[in-house]
Amino acid sequence: MKSAYFAAALAAATGFFTPFAHARGPSDYVYTPIVEEGEREIDFKAGTQSPHGDNERLSAGSLGFGAGVNSNWFTEIYGKAEREGTTTHFDAVEWENKLQLTETGRYPVDTGLLLEIERPRERIEGYEVRYGLLLQSEWQRLQGNLNLLLERHYRTDAEQITEGGYQMQIKYRYRPEFEFGAQAIGWVGKWNDWRPANEQEQKFGPAIFGRFKVAARQVINYNAAWLVATSSGRPRNTFRMQVEYEY
Repeated sequence: MKSAYFAAALAAATGFFTPFAHARGPSDYVYTPIVEEGEREIDFKAGTQSPHGDNERLSAGSLGFGAGVNSNWFTEIYGKAEREGTTTHFDAVEWENKLQLTETGRYPVDTGLLLEIERPRERIEGYEVRYGLLLQSEWQRLQGNLNLLLERHYRTDAEQITEGGYQMQIKYRYRPEFEFGAQAIGWVGKWNDWRPANEQEQKFGPAIFGRFKVAARQVINYNAAWLVATSSGRPRNTFRMQVEYEY
């Protein structure tokens, strides 16, 4: 019964978007390496991509629960749903783990590692594993992130290759409730044999961020971005957002 309620919540979460086979989900977000011990969070992510060619608009959302197990390890498990056209369905379960390798602010660059395992609803898709290096640095009011990622599918009949990708983010910390900057997300193809530039998945655009304290040890974080593809063979526009309730 609980799983049915959870699936219904995910469907509702993606339903507010207007209704393309896709390569990466429109709700993908930029990881950060920082871990807070004892922090717990309820995390909602959503996104929508404009249709291209004969494909329909694709929207996606996820709802999860995460916790800072200690000062170095954060773990989160969440369910994902997709909406293509007028059809919404439960898509996958994902387990995300972050390991912070350096003490926050001690070195010029904060460093972490990511390991994410996804089990799609369609068993023939096998497992998707994403892992990589997470980097963050600060220059007065500016904060920058660079993530170098690898992704591979296992236990599937499809060709199994390791793809390379990146995430970049920069923001100006104007005030806690409102910060602004830009995000870029890209996948270049096989990690040691990149696709031609016009076939790569790359998108970038403006982003906003912020946090509101709602009670003692209770905070709501948000971020959102409007990303434009650099290749005509991809969905031209992606809107993505994330809201976290930390307690």
